[in-house]
Amino acid sequence: MSPEHAELRLEQLAERYGLSGSQARRLERLLGLLAGDPHAPTSVRSPPLAIDAHIADSLVALELEPVRTAATIADVGSGAGFPGLPLAVALPASEVHLVESQARKCLYLERTIAELGLENVRIVCQRAEQWSAGKGASDVVVGRAVGPQPVVVEYAAPPLRRGGVLVDWRGRRDRGAEQQAARAAEQLGMRRTEIRRVAPFPGARDQHLHLYLKVRETPPGFPRRPGVARRRPLGGGGEVEAAASRPSEPGSTQSRASRAPGRPV
Repeated sequence: MSPEHAELRLEQLAERYGLSGSQARRLERLLGLLAGDPHAPTSVRSPPLAIDAHIADSLVALELEPVRTAATIADVGSGAGFPGLPLAVALPASEVHLVESQARKCLYLERTIAELGLENVRIVCQRAEQWSAGKGASDVVVGRAVGPQPVVVEYAAPPLRRGGVLVDWRGRRDRGAEQQAARAAEQLGMRRTEIRRVAPFPGARDQHLHLYLKVRETPPGFPRRPGVARRRPLGGGGEVEAAASRPSEPGSTQSRASRAPGRPV
């Protein structure tokens, strides 16, 4: 695909989501920064590919009313800043926190935010499980390419306010994984409300946004210690009961699930 393709797609996305000229130019600048930085923490950097794989895939969350109206958004496991940065560009009245544990990725995010001149973005350079300052502060938590869904739900529950929504990007549906995630959500005071099939770009297949509502406060004992959510994910059986009986622990948040194993956040 050519650079002209990226320009055309950017125009189409701006029209689809009602973005202004200045917002479209910021997204174009974001594509340029991604392509020009050899240290960008993603393998998809060329604008003709990144416009769909990153920008369009992030902006599709604007189809959701809770995202469009959110005052505070947390992007857990932000990595290269997707979906958080495109959403911050599209929603200038929203405060967006990029939660990322790896220092080199935080440095990339700092450079990118400075170049874009974004004033509504904050970087949280620590593990989501350790982000105590963010407890109960977010209207929406977004997760893309983070890990298995029970893990993402456990990362998202503490930062969400009651009534807040988790939006988790997924690929092909997996009934077994969805059932495990639903059990994990129940343990965490969350409830899945929708699995929405989306088409962020032409030719997109098996793309879904999974929505979870926080229906009650996060129970004592969560978040668990860093790394425990990945080693012993909730919803698989005995772990649910074990977590419920465990005392509160101090300091204790894919591309699509079918494509990537996930990474630390």
